[in-house]
Amino acid sequence: MTSTFQRGMAFITIACLCILSYAFMDIQTALWFHSLEKNWVYQLFEKITLFGDSLYYLMGGLLLFVVFRKKKSSTAYSGLFLFSSVATSGLTADLIKYIGGRARPKLYFNEQLFGFDFFHWEYAWTSFPSGHSATAFSVAMFVSMLYPSWRFAAFFAALLIAFSRIVLSQHYISDVIAGSFLGLLSTVLLYNHFFKLKLDASEQNKI
Repeated sequence: MTSTFQRGMAFITIACLCILSYAFMDIQTALWFHSLEKNWVYQLFEKITLFGDSLYYLMGGLLLFVVFRKKKSSTAYSGLFLFSSVATSGLTADLIKYIGGRARPKLYFNEQLFGFDFFHWEYAWTSFPSGHSATAFSVAMFVSMLYPSWRFAAFFAALLIAFSRIVLSQHYISDVIAGSFLGLLSTVLLYNHFFKLKLDASEQNKI
């Protein structure tokens, strides 16, 4: 009951933040970053954003599962957990993107188009939520659950990746907030409902 209430409150909080950002911050922030000179900072964030590509984590997680499924169950389940978390957050983000059809910042820069126009498949109309942010925070939550000592580094890296999407004018702030929450939520739900018992059991078998 408590966890359900907490998740509900978290969802309401994130929804309110997204609405406030949509109404008061998205356009102004996007225009400000778009106006900046493309200097070394911009080039640095172009490299940082690459770490939000889900393909690396999907392949890595699947490889761990395939290689260790008969040798080391704890590592195999960890890999499957990583793959499932990133895949779930990514597919959910894609579904919401295509249903929502939110214009990316470049459409506002070029044509003053802002907001949602439902059921678009074109890249320029798939801004909400940020898929890179969902992947980054999904991986960060995965790391924090299985390797707590790396929690701070994982979430710091996720913040940089999510922020890069705003700096590079690929997403609005509200896109990044929603994507980040989606990544966190999908990983927590998968862990609690599917992987916690398997991972705990595999750890006990090592003792």
